[in-house]
Amino acid sequence: MTFLQGLDLTAVFIFGLTGALAASRAQLDIVGFVFLACLTAVGGGTLRDVVMGRDTVFWVAEPLMILSATAAAVLVFFTAHLLESRLRALEWLDALALAVAVPAGVGLALSMNAPWVVVAIMGVATGTFGGLMRDVVCNELPLILKKGELYATAALIGAVVALTGVALGLSSSLALLVCGLSTFALRAGSLLFGWCLPVYRSRPPRR
Repeated sequence: MTFLQGLDLTAVFIFGLTGALAASRAQLDIVGFVFLACLTAVGGGTLRDVVMGRDTVFWVAEPLMILSATAAAVLVFFTAHLLESRLRALEWLDALALAVAVPAGVGLALSMNAPWVVVAIMGVATGTFGGLMRDVVCNELPLILKKGELYATAALIGAVVALTGVALGLSSSLALLVCGLSTFALRAGSLLFGWCLPVYRSRPPRR
């Protein structure tokens, strides 16, 4: 298994846990757990592979990805009741998954010699699209759209950090590691300390 495949597998498992936690909050059955875990786990990577024109989508080429997400769903189905706050656990696992999936998207785009703008977009898409689908299916406000929170911004900055590292001569593996750490640090800061972007505030109309 290559380094990029390892990133994909790790992201799939952790995102699968978040999908299953969302299913537990919605009180779904075991089939619902597996469906939501798999949807969340492979959503971002599937979008990335389709847009980048890969011959085979990653989870079709390696069915272990789906089995990993399924295992995550079963694990959560039997243990979710032990958590004090499933929402808080979901948010932190999602932050960790974001920090793994963004480097996976960036790494694939770099390996295909994509332009830097495409590399950054693929990093953001890989990290955010699965969680977006999870939240939409569960009729929840997507984490990516919560007021001012650093989510897509954290993913974008992480991707830019990776690109900067490569431009400065870092190895791709080290650049992707720094990308993941930067992404997680920003997302964790948003969760812990309320780091956020300014939000639009309407003003009274002018006469």
